[in-house]
Amino acid sequence: MPRNLLLVLGDQLDGASAAFDGFDPAVDAVWMAEVAEESEHVWTHKARIAVFLSAMRHFRERLRERGISVDYRELKPSKAAREPASLAEALTASIKAFGKARQSPERLIVVEPGEWRVRESLRDAADRLGLPLEIRSDRHFFSTPAAFAEHAAGRKQLRLEYFYRPLRKQFDVLMERGEPAGGAWNFDAANRGAFPKSGPGTLPQPVSFPPDAVTREVLALVESRFAEHPGRLERFDWPVTPEDAKAALTDFITHRLPSFGTYQDAIWTGEPWLYHARLSAAMNLKLLNPRDVVTAAEEAWRDGAAGIESTEGFIRQVLGWREYVRGVYWQFMPEYEKRNHLGAELPLPSLYWTGDTEMACLRDAVGQTLEYGYAHHIQRLMVTGLFAMLFGVDPAEVHRWYLAVYVDAVEWVELPNTLGMSQYADGGVMASKPYCASGAYIHRMSNACRQCRFDPKQAVGPKACPFTTLYWDFLARHRTLLGSNQRMTMQLKNVDRKDASELATIRREADTLRENLAVPS
Repeated sequence: MPRNLLLVLGDQLDGASAAFDGFDPAVDAVWMAEVAEESEHVWTHKARIAVFLSAMRHFRERLRERGISVDYRELKPSKAAREPASLAEALTASIKAFGKARQSPERLIVVEPGEWRVRESLRDAADRLGLPLEIRSDRHFFSTPAAFAEHAAGRKQLRLEYFYRPLRKQFDVLMERGEPAGGAWNFDAANRGAFPKSGPGTLPQPVSFPPDAVTREVLALVESRFAEHPGRLERFDWPVTPEDAKAALTDFITHRLPSFGTYQDAIWTGEPWLYHARLSAAMNLKLLNPRDVVTAAEEAWRDGAAGIESTEGFIRQVLGWREYVRGVYWQFMPEYEKRNHLGAELPLPSLYWTGDTEMACLRDAVGQTLEYGYAHHIQRLMVTGLFAMLFGVDPAEVHRWYLAVYVDAVEWVELPNTLGMSQYADGGVMASKPYCASGAYIHRMSNACRQCRFDPKQAVGPKACPFTTLYWDFLARHRTLLGSNQRMTMQLKNVDRKDASELATIRREADTLRENLAVPS
């Protein structure tokens, strides 16, 4: 009879997590389940499904090699009769089976889930089963939701910088004699380089992870069970074990970190990886500890292998931004996901699922997303996200798309980045201003405009760039709402310089764009 049943979710694949504190293989057991709901509550990309399922199955085998009993429920290539649809249903079925065998556990244990929805469903299931559910803090992170709540208390504004600096001090990261290394806390101004017209040149390709037998079985399952889902699996190449994740980290630190800072905001069509780390999925599934990531980056700087601008820029994303967005998520959920500060209501255009558009930047970003389940942060923020905000898409629909299509998407990190940073739907909790820009930004940071029939300088006419048309329309439509935001002063002054006739023409062309593209996905 198991004493404790440890519930291990698909983004908690860490054998040293708090769930295993006090674990005794002689009297305790682990429960894991693959359920359709986790792939279907949003129309999930095949690669995202495969990353989770492959990593889960590898973790199961590792636990069994340690002599740990694992009750594991696998999905089948086709839906089975009476198959539990959700985690709560699967857990209920397992507990009933334990009961029939007179082996019901005394207690359920789980580390804090990464989604409000999952946490509440497990609580409800435990209540119905009459079993105590112990939810343990997730020590994978540097900080905690409670620490963030303490930081947020009494503040009129929440800003990354004032959360990030105390973490640097607390964990002694990039610090020298109590001061920030390099003489500054933030080197963001040095991290906005674009590639020359000749392009990035020869790029260091990231280490590859050819699918093993377990992953190949998962890929076949996904192609069969989720055949109608978006995305492709032909180039599936993601780390799904701790060993893979460590190799990916070493590869990034050695070959791409030195140039990461300079080019982290740059885009080049047909080049998905550039100098980016490709580590977020491994960290979010807990295959890779962020402390190891930060330590490796800092050691590279101290050894002279990477500059302070690159090292600080990368560490800020892991120690700073990643912790900050998690704090925002748990501070404001569940109300947060319903926010819509700009009153956007349009459906997500179908091009987000097909990549079928004349806009070269969007065609490249969406096409790459469908191919790999990946796009780097500027493609997400300043291409796919920017267009959705300017277009006026309901932020809930944008959120569901981002959660569905990226292999690293777990709601605690995806939702604040989408609603707050990308769509400004939270009214300034995450970001001090909307990240709105015309086609000129994309022209400056990428080569996409050279391959496009649209002119980023033109807002009206047959060659007008849709980003530019929608940008001016966005500012005009939200002129009153944004008028009190001091960081928008220059942009609003520019729209005020346009006469009524020009703005009316822009509005008509923006409305036409919406009519032509607002085909529900």
